[in-house]
Order: sequence, then C-alpha cells, then structure tokens
Amino acid sequence: MTEVRVRFPPSPTGYLHIGGARTALLNWLWARKNGGKLILRIEDTDAERSTQESIEGIIDGMNWLGLDWDEGPYFQTEFSDDHNRAAKQLLETGHAYKCFCTKEELDRKRESAMAAKQDVRYDGTCRHLSAEAIAEKEAQGIPHVIRFKVPKVSGKVAYDDKVLGTIERSYEDIEDFVIVRSNGKPLYLLCNVVDDIRDRISHIIRGQDHMSNTTRQVLLYKALDAQVPVFAHMPLTLDLQKRKISKRSHGEIVAVQFYREKGFIPWALCNFLALLGWNPGTEQEIFSREELIEAFTLERIGKVNSVFNYQKGNAKFFTDPKLISINEQYLRSMDIEQLAELVKKDFIEQGIWDEVYDTEKREWFLNTLDLIRDRFHTIRDFATLGRAYFADDYQVEAKPLKKNILKHPDLKKWLPLLAQQFSSLDDFNKESTEAESRALAEKLEIKPGIIINGMRTALTGQLAGPGMFDILMAIGKERVIQRLSNIDHLYNENE
Repeated sequence: MTEVRVRFPPSPTGYLHIGGARTALLNWLWARKNGGKLILRIEDTDAERSTQESIEGIIDGMNWLGLDWDEGPYFQTEFSDDHNRAAKQLLETGHAYKCFCTKEELDRKRESAMAAKQDVRYDGTCRHLSAEAIAEKEAQGIPHVIRFKVPKVSGKVAYDDKVLGTIERSYEDIEDFVIVRSNGKPLYLLCNVVDDIRDRISHIIRGQDHMSNTTRQVLLYKALDAQVPVFAHMPLTLDLQKRKISKRSHGEIVAVQFYREKGFIPWALCNFLALLGWNPGTEQEIFSREELIEAFTLERIGKVNSVFNYQKGNAKFFTDPKLISINEQYLRSMDIEQLAELVKKDFIEQGIWDEVYDTEKREWFLNTLDLIRDRFHTIRDFATLGRAYFADDYQVEAKPLKKNILKHPDLKKWLPLLAQQFSSLDDFNKESTEAESRALAEKLEIKPGIIINGMRTALTGQLAGPGMFDILMAIGKERVIQRLSNIDHLYNENE
C-alpha cells in the first residue's frame, strides 16, 4: 500500500469520550501528516446497545474537535454480506471449520482443565470432523459456530508494532477461535478485518487493550490473502486508580461534550489529548494544528500508560490541571477577533449581547475582552465571571463581599464620596482616578487598599482581576459612578 489510509471505528453505545477522541486524533494526525485518508466507520453491530443518539453524538464530537474525515461515515451493519462471504471463503479454503460443541460441553471441559491446572482453551474436538459427520449434525439441526483453524505448526505469529517493536506469539498458545456465532452472525474479530481489507487500511492506530486480538487478526489477514496493515498500539489512558478511562465507569467527566458545554476550546482539548502518551521530543507543549501535524510521528508515541487526572484541577473543574492550563494559554494568546466570535454565543444566551459590539463599540468590546482574559479559564467565564463589564445585573461573590465590603461598614459612605469626586473629573482616565482614590484614602487616614479593594468588589463582584484603574476605564465613567453611589444594597442584603 502506498497511500496512508487509517480509520476511526467507534461503537455507538454512548457519547464520544476522551479515550475515543484521542484515538481519533492520532489517526487524524497520521493521515494529515502523510496526505492520506481518515475513514470514519461506525461499528454498530451491537444492536441492543447501539443508538442513533450515540451516532449523532460521535459525529457532533468529531466535528466540534475539528477532526474532519475523508470517507464515511460507513456503518458496519451495511457490510454484513462482506463478512459472511469472508466466513464462507475461510471454510472453503480450509482455514475454518464448523464446531458443533454445545456450551454445556465446553463449560465441562473448561472446568476439567482448570481442576487439572491445565490451559483453558478449545481442544479441537470438531476440527477434523468428516464431511459426512458435519452433514449428519446439520441434518439433525444441531447449531454450530465457525472457528478459525489455527495452523498446528511450530514457530510464532509475529508483527512489527510502530510503538512496541516486534510482537510475537507462539502458534501453540492460540486456540481455534470463533469467528461466527451460532446465530450466523460474524464476530467483531472477523468483521473488523474484513472491513479494514475492503477500506484498504494501511495503518491501524489503536489502544493496547486491542492487542489480545491482533495476532488472531494477523492470521485472518493472511488466510484471506490480504496484506497485513502496520500496527501502532497506543498506551491506554487511565485514571488515578489505574483504571482505563471509560464512559461506563467515569460518567460525563470523560465525555467530549462535557468540555464543550464547559467552554473549553476544541483545539486546546486536542492539544492536551495529543500529549497523553505522545511527546514531540522537545519542551514545546502548545501546538497549532499545522505544528502538531508536522511534529507527529508514530515512533514518539510512548509505551507507558498515561493518566487523565480528572479528580484534580481548580475549584471550578474537577479535571486535569494540565488541560485547564493549556486552555488558559489558548484564551490568552489567541487572536482577539477569534475570541470575540467564541464568546458571542454565550453572551447571547446570557442576555448580555448588544449588537453595537459589532459596530460602534467594537473596539471597546475587543479591548475589554483582552483586558479580562488573563484571569479566565474557559469561554464560559466571559459571560459569567466577566458579566460585570457588560451588564449591571452581576453577582458579588461571598468571599470578596465579606473581606472587602462588609468588613468596612464606612465604605457605604466613602465609595459614594469617591463617586462624587469622579463625576467632577474633566478627564476620566487611569491617572486621574488613581490620584483621586489615593487622595481620598489619605484624607480619611486609611490605607489606599481599603478604598481600592472595596471599589473592585463593588464594581466587579470579585476578589481579584485586572488592574483596578484599567477596570474603571473598561466599565466607563457613567457606570462606575452609578455603582459606587449605590452600594447600600450590599450591606442591606447581608445584615
């Protein structure tokens, strides 16, 4: 194969989670790195658990992350004829056989083997049934599965893994495995190989939890006279208890949709996921799409499982601190016009969007976003924690209220006094407002911090933020005077 063709084959039994998104990302990077193709294939053969909602969630998650695909989405159930033809071919070429052993018989054999402390594997009872014996059992209506006939030869099945090196397994350690159920439905093991052959997959990049299947799949490729793809088995993503990240065990905290709803930047999440188990060989952590495509190689995928530390983080998010840090860096460095587009939706939803932000107040709007973004973690923060800059109905947080306002009852007369002094200023700028604030503190014989911190909390509702006099310029003279003149309610509501 000369063209790089990779696939992302999720099972639609739930949302797109962190582990699945990481697999999709690394396949996408390898395709883009090599000018190849990414195929999206929905493996929907689990009819009981597969849902249309999950399918839509996977596609929506991929689109949000910006992981575009070149072919598909294909659905595995649409190719059942291919799977059945392959099973028939394996029977006809002598690479598979019909097994009539019942579940009860197999269970008894397993129990006996365990009691004798022997390997528990199928003993090949039906491997050498004659054509007449097979016909007789079928005439009796005895159900059967189809098993792959593992060659009884010395030596090992081997393949080269781009991450782990050469992987070998002795033929004698592989039992004759089932490829078609007794109900006539081929198993994932066969379906996956047949689909990869049909889609001309050149590289299979997937988690190390699939390695138990790989040697058996190599046998299937060879028996079907197909070229074996290049394998690259990634380390798993674990939690702090060393459990594999999964949607069943970890809930919404590992769902891609969770990070979308919380206001994380899509590419920041991709950047973080790329660094879970892969490293560029440098100290660089922040990558543009182009930079990550250029830097990515299969050989630099690590061998050791990575940890998604979702139990830590800051007070707002119980998620990996590194993810929060990367998202913050994107917020602080991205083009301000791009940031404005990202926050607009939240502003509209929060009822604080003004159409003039796109026209005569555009420069003020962009400057204000630029001023406040250094303190925020996600897109959502601009319309919540930053609400005071754009609307008058904002919340005052409990901690700064207690520390900076309620602790100093005289502020309810000092801050209105400061508002009067601000109103008399001909030139309302950073220098003049700072001078007035410090002059009032000196006159009252109090520390300037009492006035400044009280003013910060009264104007923004917060304990910290940008420089105080930058805040005044962003909020504007009229609103500053109005808010400082009317702080009685902060005391009245908390008496």
